[in-house]
Amino acid sequence: MAAAKDERVLVVQRSLFDELGAFQGVTLDTEKYIPTLLHPENYTFCARSSAEGDASLKQIIPYFIITHEDRIWSYVRGKKSGEERLVAKASIGIGGHINDEDADLFEDIYERASERELTEEVVVPDGYTQKIVALLNDDSNDVGKVHLGIIHIVRCPTPDVSKRESMITDGGFRTLDELREMRESLETWSQLCVDSLDSLLA
Repeated sequence: MAAAKDERVLVVQRSLFDELGAFQGVTLDTEKYIPTLLHPENYTFCARSSAEGDASLKQIIPYFIITHEDRIWSYVRGKKSGEERLVAKASIGIGGHINDEDADLFEDIYERASERELTEEVVVPDGYTQKIVALLNDDSNDVGKVHLGIIHIVRCPTPDVSKRESMITDGGFRTLDELREMRESLETWSQLCVDSLDSLLA
């Protein structure tokens, strides 16, 4: 979703992430990180324009990987994407920032805000399930340094998934082999997920 200029997004201190144990790539050890990172005392809201250039902060991003049977939904980020540095990159992740409009959700702020983020961007069929399975970090580039992903696997009972957001183009289900073949055209987070997809889906 395109960001408003004054959007305030949920962030945690990079130092907290380091204390918990910074990693590069994907970790399945969600219990080590999530209860602490999403504790209300440990996050705050910061202007996105400021957070994007502040490596002392990590913006928490829910990252939904949508599946049906053995296939994974992917798309290309169009020119209206809120993250200009990822335009024209293919992705297997749907998601976005948690902002202060979600601050009135109290204890379950992340759960409800992330679900909103998913359903604002795509239409998923009734009866889908979703589960947090991993975290994702990539400090190898400027986008990754200021973000921390929480990976959700969405399992759909039918392949009836369609876009809501205009920035999503070329959406459709692909096999893992097809995604591996197109790996070089994927955004970095999706590359890391494709490399770990067997574990993420297990």
